[in-house]
Amino acid sequence: MNDGDTSAIERREESVAWWHAVWAVTAAFGAYFCMYGFRKPFTAAEYAGGEGGALAYKTMLVTSQVLGYTISKFIGIRVISEMPARWRAAAGFGLVLIAEVTLVLFAITPWPWNVAFLFLNGLPLGMVFGTVLAPLEGRRLTEALTAGLCASFILAGGVMKSTGAWLLGQGVSEAWMPAAAGAIFLLPAAVFLSMIHVVQPPSQRDRDARSARSPMNREQRWNFLKRYGAVFVPIVVVFVLVTIVRSIRDDFAPEIWRALGQPAEPAVFAQTEFWVAAGVLAVSAATSLVRENRRGFLVSLGICLAGFGLMIAGLVFQQRGLIDGFPFMVLTGLGLYLPYVIIHTTAFERLLALTREPGTIGFLMYVADAFGYLGYVVVMLGRTFGASVIGTEPTNALGLFTTVAWGATALSLVALAVAWWSRPAAVSEATPVMALAGEEA
Repeated sequence: MNDGDTSAIERREESVAWWHAVWAVTAAFGAYFCMYGFRKPFTAAEYAGGEGGALAYKTMLVTSQVLGYTISKFIGIRVISEMPARWRAAAGFGLVLIAEVTLVLFAITPWPWNVAFLFLNGLPLGMVFGTVLAPLEGRRLTEALTAGLCASFILAGGVMKSTGAWLLGQGVSEAWMPAAAGAIFLLPAAVFLSMIHVVQPPSQRDRDARSARSPMNREQRWNFLKRYGAVFVPIVVVFVLVTIVRSIRDDFAPEIWRALGQPAEPAVFAQTEFWVAAGVLAVSAATSLVRENRRGFLVSLGICLAGFGLMIAGLVFQQRGLIDGFPFMVLTGLGLYLPYVIIHTTAFERLLALTREPGTIGFLMYVADAFGYLGYVVVMLGRTFGASVIGTEPTNALGLFTTVAWGATALSLVALAVAWWSRPAAVSEATPVMALAGEEA
């Protein structure tokens, strides 16, 4: 076979690989976007008429769902890390179907008992992410693919609130609106999850560049944490803090908009998140151009730092009256989602590729997610019962957001410094010889 034939074969292989990549990211984006149709539309309603004790009804609903979602993430540390590829699509559809049933039960059950069904709604939904992330990792284009997946939840947060607000405007009651929204996305979810079932595994060139990925048993999970905890834990701390602030911004967006003096119109949620998603997608996808895994890992830490710079800018400009609500929400959205997404797409992917450890991003993400949502539950409970500690009134969503955002930004900068300082001991010196050889090659 001459050089021309070899080049032609390589070009065909690359063309096929690109088509597989487009198929995979379309399936993952669509499936996770639809999942948000079962999780977020209820946040568009105020639920102002059903207060229970000292805790506002909507805060009860948000906290209940997030508590179920948090427990699901802890369960997923084992379930997702051990799940075989052939089960992913069926498991994903079963999870969203259970979630829709809980929303119907929420609608027909009187307050306060219906709060329990939002807890049950969060339990299955927390594991959907792992079923759609796994087919994208361990590839040369993983950053671009997972950026597409992460764009789904950036856009979906706003779109689903707009969907919920639209249904309320059509006369659907606050009780039935979440189930009605879920019903809209049930069939599309089935279609996209069926596409995931036939996603092709990474090629040999992918495995050579990024390492093979495989389910992890209990011993392998603990060994990874022992070897690389010094760099992994600070990144998890950053992720936890960003998750808390991002969730406040997402779940209480209507209240934040009104506190900014602007109406919470249905279209505005999707408009701000479109610009956030576009910026984050471009930055995250560009990291796939960094071929060396060590450099890619360090670039991911630098992007996190840049995100917090944008967060500080947004907070300072708003508090000084230099910008109105729209640029404030876009700036803080970019500031939050840059580190949030880059940890999904690049930091954990390159850490596994660099160390050549057996495992999956799913395990690393579910450890981070579990503690992130646990932190959010603590803040939601403290919103009312610990208002004096948090420093804001329970009903002041903007005050809660800005106070927590400042604190999270300061602590995250410290954690990033620790991760950067720890990298020689935790990554460079601990990296197996095989990984070092691969980097030099």
